[in-house]
Amino acid sequence: MNQDTVIKAINISLAFGGVQALDAVSAELKKGEIFAVIGPNGAGKTCLLNCISRFYTPQQGQLFFKKKEITKVATHAIAKLGIARTFQNVELFKGMTVLDNIKLGRHAFLKAGVFSDILYFGRTRREELKLRRDIEENIIDLLEIEAIRKKVVGTLPYGLQKRVELARALAMRPEVLLLDEPMAGMNLEETEDMARFILNVNRMWGVSIILVEHDMGVVMDISDHVCVLEFGSKIADGSPREIQENKQVIRAYLGDDRKTYSRL
Repeated sequence: MNQDTVIKAINISLAFGGVQALDAVSAELKKGEIFAVIGPNGAGKTCLLNCISRFYTPQQGQLFFKKKEITKVATHAIAKLGIARTFQNVELFKGMTVLDNIKLGRHAFLKAGVFSDILYFGRTRREELKLRRDIEENIIDLLEIEAIRKKVVGTLPYGLQKRVELARALAMRPEVLLLDEPMAGMNLEETEDMARFILNVNRMWGVSIILVEHDMGVVMDISDHVCVLEFGSKIADGSPREIQENKQVIRAYLGDDRKTYSRL
């Protein structure tokens, strides 16, 4: 495997009963890249993310994180390898504050022992304070959510909740970030903000990103590489320009107006 490759999927196949969700799909994420996966609803985009993050186990094929095969790695071990993700629907603890939700993203990595945890002293307290400083000085500042850090998540508008979910994923300090429709349900201003944050995470932190997104304007603007799925099969793979000029993709998804890009 090329040393610049951080995620590699080889002939991944996944079926649910008689439905073929993924049919021998191969894809490759390079270090420092934003790799977009597009296609209509039911194309298999989220299924591919679920295989990489180990929510699903493919019936055939192999998955690699750098040089380590992860096809059968336990789901809970994926985060510790350096892979984090967000979801189509916000998966936050709605009764907790923004800061507490973000801190949960890092708690699996804390090293203090159980007795120290129970009594909250010594190493546990030092780790907790260090974590809080890191979150407040870096993640909260990067995502511009200082004003809401003490607010209860359930009271926030949807767009800000999506931002908090991204913050929680970043608290894991991932090498690879899987983003499942991060702009879904957002207005234009919120979408532009989220696109800017994703670019900053990629460029400033060096995080490699796999992005599933329906907004073709965003995809073509921020992606380095695009993969197109249809009914579980890959029909195109290349740079945004190559995808825009691919006749099969234009006919099936983008339409003739390449400036506006239809929303899939």
